[in-house]
Amino acid sequence: MQRAGAVREERRALASAHRPPLEVTQPAASALPSARREAAPAKKASVVAKKTTTASISPESLAVKDGEDPWTQEELDEVLADLERQRVHSLEVLAVQEAELTGLMRNSGDGAGLDQADVGSSQFERDHEMTVLSNERTKVAQIERAYASMAEGTYGVCESCGQPIGKMRLMAFPRATLCVTCKQREERR
Repeated sequence: MQRAGAVREERRALASAHRPPLEVTQPAASALPSARREAAPAKKASVVAKKTTTASISPESLAVKDGEDPWTQEELDEVLADLERQRVHSLEVLAVQEAELTGLMRNSGDGAGLDQADVGSSQFERDHEMTVLSNERTKVAQIERAYASMAEGTYGVCESCGQPIGKMRLMAFPRATLCVTCKQREERR
C-alpha cells in the first residue's frame, strides 16, 4: 500500500516538473467555476498593464495597403478591444484547463484496478486537455506579439514579404502576422 502511494507521489512530482510554466497571468478565482477554485491558485489579470502600454499607439503609425484609408482611432480601439477580449478569454480557458489537467494527473493513479478502456479514456482526456492548453498558450503568445509589434511600430507589416497586411484582414483577425498571399503560400506547403 505504501509503495502505491509513493509511486503516485513520484508521478505527481514528475508531471508537475515536466509541465511548462504558465507565463501569462490568470484571472481572479471568482472567474473560475466554484468546483474548481481550490484546484487552481488564482492570480490577478494584468489588464491595466496592457492598456497603458497600448494607449500611446497612434493610428497614423500603422501600415495600410495602397488604396486603403488610413487607420482611425475608432478602428484601432476596436482592434485593441478585440485583442484584449481574446486575451482575457484565453487566460480564463487556461486557468480552467490547467485545473482540469491537474485533476486528471492527480487522479491518474497507477492503473491498478482499471481496465484498458478506462486507461485509454483517461489518456485521451489528458491529451485533449494538453492540446487545448497548448493552443490557448499559442493564442496568448500571438496576442502578446501583436501588442509588441504595435509598440515597435511594425503592426500590420507582413513578417514574410514586408508589405502591409491590410486593414480589413487585421480587423477580422488582429493576431495576423502574414498578408493573405504569404499565408496562402504557407498553407500550401
